[in-house]
Amino acid sequence: MKLPDPVALAVPAFILLMVAEVMWVRFGGRGEYEWRDTATSLAMGFGSTIAGLITGGAVIAAAYWLHQFAFLDLGWHWWVFALCILADDLAYYVFHRSAHRVRWFWAAHVIHHSSQHYNLSTALRQTWTGFIALSFIFRMPLFLVFDPAMVLFASAINLVYQFWIHTEVVGRMPRWFEAVMNTPSHHRVHHATNPRYLDKNYAGMFIIWDRMFGTFEPERDDEPCRYGIVKNLGSFNVLWTAFHEWIGIAKDVWHAPTWAARWNYMVKPPGWSHDGSRDTSETIKARWAERQARLAAEPAE
Repeated sequence: MKLPDPVALAVPAFILLMVAEVMWVRFGGRGEYEWRDTATSLAMGFGSTIAGLITGGAVIAAAYWLHQFAFLDLGWHWWVFALCILADDLAYYVFHRSAHRVRWFWAAHVIHHSSQHYNLSTALRQTWTGFIALSFIFRMPLFLVFDPAMVLFASAINLVYQFWIHTEVVGRMPRWFEAVMNTPSHHRVHHATNPRYLDKNYAGMFIIWDRMFGTFEPERDDEPCRYGIVKNLGSFNVLWTAFHEWIGIAKDVWHAPTWAARWNYMVKPPGWSHDGSRDTSETIKARWAERQARLAAEPAE
């Protein structure tokens, strides 16, 4: 079945919403734009589109090849499409959580987190190296159940949905919506580097996965989100933005003292080092938790 491309159809809306957000911020509304940062995000988005055109054919071919081994033929029904949307979002959650816990996957995904600002242009800051990082493998099991065209359409819907949650303009949605869906509030937490917020809210469309698997953290009014990565780039250079973590992996693997360390520099969480000299999200959160416990134990004046 031939389906439209939701991303292509959404591009005009993306542009209009970005312009509206810029005007909102310019006239004193909540949010912030830094023009060099925005230019970097747009360049990364353009490069990601080109990379997708180059490698997308291989992924689609792999999907249709795998589908010949499908053990179910659910056909095209509204409930099948709804189930596909849900299954695709679960696959995205697994990918997204892995992209923060395995350095090889993180090397591609870190680009999306590298901005120290949070606005709609950040949604367009996408990787050029997702194919190299093998990001597509997380959706491959879906092709054993659903028609590849349906899965690809569902993943595009997921991508379009995630655009609007990259903003500070929207505070919180109604409680019932916040309980089920991913929202700007939930996703601000995900992009934050505050120890409380690290490695939380991996949802694509449905926040239910984070609530089910213990990775949910609500945004707090008394703790504003600080955006970026633990060690910020300090540069708006597009090539450095695109490849800095791959360069870091190559250096670490080259200088690692053992083959086991070389392997771990690729598959352990970001920040892992063979001598424990660097911080991972776990060590950062552990120190923060210790400080919180000491503060709680101190007698009130």
